Amino acid sequence: MHRRQFLARTTASAASATSALLAACDSAPPALSGGFAGVDMARGHALRDLLASGRLPEPARIHRTQVVIAGGGVAGLAAARSLRLAGVEDFALLELEDSAGGNSRGTQVQGLACPLGAHYLPLPGPDATEVQDLLEELGLRQRVAGRWQYDERHLCHSPQERFFFHGEWQEGLLPVQGVGSATLAQYQRFADAVQAHSQQARFAMPALKTWKPNQSLAPAHQALDAITFEAWLAQQGLHDPHLRWYLDYCCRDDYGAGCARVSAWAGIHYFASRHGFQAPGSAAAAERDSGVLTWPEGNGWITQRLAAPLRQGGQLHTATSVLRIAEHARGVQVDAFDHATQTVQRWQAQRCIVALPVFMAARVVQAPPAFVQQAAQRLHWAPWLVANIHLSHPLQDRPGAAPAWDNVLYQDATPGGLGYVDASHQRLDARAAGAAPTVLTYYQALGELPGARAALAQQPWTHWADAIVHALSAPHPDLRARATHIAITRHGHAMATPVPGTQQFLSQIALQRPPDKRYQLSNGEQMAVLPSPATARLAFAHADWSGYSVFEEAFTRGHHAALAHAR
Repeated sequence: MHRRQFLARTTASAASATSALLAACDSAPPALSGGFAGVDMARGHALRDLLASGRLPEPARIHRTQVVIAGGGVAGLAAARSLRLAGVEDFALLELEDSAGGNSRGTQVQGLACPLGAHYLPLPGPDATEVQDLLEELGLRQRVAGRWQYDERHLCHSPQERFFFHGEWQEGLLPVQGVGSATLAQYQRFADAVQAHSQQARFAMPALKTWKPNQSLAPAHQALDAITFEAWLAQQGLHDPHLRWYLDYCCRDDYGAGCARVSAWAGIHYFASRHGFQAPGSAAAAERDSGVLTWPEGNGWITQRLAAPLRQGGQLHTATSVLRIAEHARGVQVDAFDHATQTVQRWQAQRCIVALPVFMAARVVQAPPAFVQQAAQRLHWAPWLVANIHLSHPLQDRPGAAPAWDNVLYQDATPGGLGYVDASHQRLDARAAGAAPTVLTYYQALGELPGARAALAQQPWTHWADAIVHALSAPHPDLRARATHIAITRHGHAMATPVPGTQQFLSQIALQRPPDKRYQLSNGEQMAVLPSPATARLAFAHADWSGYSVFEEAFTRGHHAALAHAR
């Protein structure tokens, strides 16, 4: 072959290969499968319609037990654990969904673990003694040489957080690079304000640890609870757009709505009850301990372990919708629909722990107490959406900070978008995680989107998936080519939103009766049973009674409600 012929053939082959590569790049990505998963919205709506009809079927069977727990979220599971610790094994826990855990359930997508809701637990502070006790029981922390140490396998791996800002990734979630001295000064002013409010009146997690019997909410808290966080920021002259974006993100993350809706108490409490707010570059920021416990399946890791002994003992009844709770002189009667047998089962018990959202408690409790009716009318709930996106391979990355566990987009194009967590970040085999398929869990708080609850019920899964893929394609142009499946989870009433007036209202309900019992912790410490909304035979336990939804609030309330009834 002559040299000219060789070059001609080589050029033609290269051109052909290039054409094939371009054609492959221009071809449409494979079809994206998906659907709704995790929450049976049709089951919940069927229950709503049945209750509205007023025509409940007659029970097919009658059961007798000492205590019924209505609702298997974190509060219900905590109540069950406390009953068992108190020596009470004769109880039944009734849960609507096919698995217990509420907003803290986990699942699998294409064989990979991922969360359906809450995906982390901050290291509990000094007020969350009940949660500390649980973590010790689960082997997540132990005392070494007089100091508590956490099992590093369950702590969030580094790097923990980053956000996409001006075309590249930056460390943390607070805009720092290129924002200017005026912005940094506003950060410091907000840090000083949080510190000042912490000194005026104590903030705690859980919040009910600051409520005292027969006393009103602290005056400083009342003032903050009376206005929106946005109004308070305006009063303080805190108008910087970067600070406002960050604070709005924090409020939507914990409360389902932004600064314009939540109270100033909630905005300050987000920081003051845990680790405070440290301005970038300050000495406090360098010392901040912001460790969190997390797992690929999120807080489902915890709820699965709380539910396991109940399944083994036969106390957990899933796919069971509570229809009616009636309190009478000799006890409580609970009617529930068993979706497996399509029959109504009646439970007769001495007492009932109502670990249901307040709006559901007001519907199923017969002749509900006035405080339940009032709370159902006063509280606000935010709808949420969680999308678990299965990827065939990890995504290529943009310049800047390295891939992190929590990844947030500055001014996300999706309404209420909160970014995503990467399930592979918590895999112990980091080498395999770097090349293996993974799941990104994307969160969307819809509390400020008009008609969001109706849209969740009516729009197809592709409506949500397309918007999420579009938003994430800004930092990840190859997302669509690597995504194979999207599972959309809809939470119509995911969490209570602490609007102005919420804390004052709920604290007055809880403080109407003082603690009436004491119990002993595993370390020998004596602690009073905290007051909870209750009647003679009903105890109400849910994060709603704190006005917002986090693990510490739900667990503590369930724990104490059960202790009060374990007699």
